[in-house]
Amino acid sequence: MQGRLGDARKVLIKTSDTPEEAETRLSDIKDAAGIPEDCNDDVVTVSKKSHGEGVWKELLIHPTPSVRKVLICCIGIHFFQQSSGIDAVVLYSPRIFKKAGITNNSRLLGATVGVGFTKTLFILVATFWLDRVGRRPLLLSSVGGMIASLAVLGTGLTVVERSAEGTVMWAVAACIAAVLAYVAFFSIGLGPITWVYSSEIFPLRLRAQGTSMGVAVNRVTSGILAMTFISLYKAITIGGSFYLFAGVATIAWVFFFTYLPETRGRTLEDMGSLFGKTSHENQNSKEDDQLGQVGQVQLVTANNGHM
Repeated sequence: MQGRLGDARKVLIKTSDTPEEAETRLSDIKDAAGIPEDCNDDVVTVSKKSHGEGVWKELLIHPTPSVRKVLICCIGIHFFQQSSGIDAVVLYSPRIFKKAGITNNSRLLGATVGVGFTKTLFILVATFWLDRVGRRPLLLSSVGGMIASLAVLGTGLTVVERSAEGTVMWAVAACIAAVLAYVAFFSIGLGPITWVYSSEIFPLRLRAQGTSMGVAVNRVTSGILAMTFISLYKAITIGGSFYLFAGVATIAWVFFFTYLPETRGRTLEDMGSLFGKTSHENQNSKEDDQLGQVGQVQLVTANNGHM
């Protein structure tokens, strides 16, 4: 887009499997940017174009069926990531463990540190499994494990809360195990996949704005949950609050199962068919992908210039 053909060619050679593929992609980019095919100078003059008009209109006012489905998937996965209770478990884990019957400060600190360690460990595990197993199997397994963990946690906390005989050791152990299992299942699937999935399903011309909407929903939901959790468990008991999160996670599992297709190893062209692209959209997909390649090369060359 800046006419830096020489830099673009260097980037494409590094990121393509063969020199022939690099030249083909460069040819597509030149066509999208309005540069003559026979122009091979390192730097050329390009007429200024804007490709950002109408993005919000296309997303919100007159979305095509495929764009509407992509937007619903993005907002849905971000909403359910937070509404299934992760911030309540992580931010309030000392309070949860205290409600479970752990009163010793050293043990309370150790259990809380264990939550952070488990979260970090299983995020690392997810990085190795994400492309091997696929988004959909990992996501469904993750949410299924979260549902079971939340149900056990709700049961354990309810037993402890209603016990008139003091600490119920099996319930305390079940609560600790359930919290650690919940964090592990979240970190291996729903946690990282939310960000990966929402960034790869949008057409490149809509990616920045579409993903920003998902992130906004994510952060607003997180803030509401963090600010209302204490009031929630005082109103319906702490065990009841985790049963509620288990119910939300169950709805999330059904949503993911029925609405989110597998995207592992799929190209941008494939995304159109995955999300029900119309014939009109198919005609425009090649131009969209070309413009996306222009943007990607511009980003990489700009980064190279600042290194």
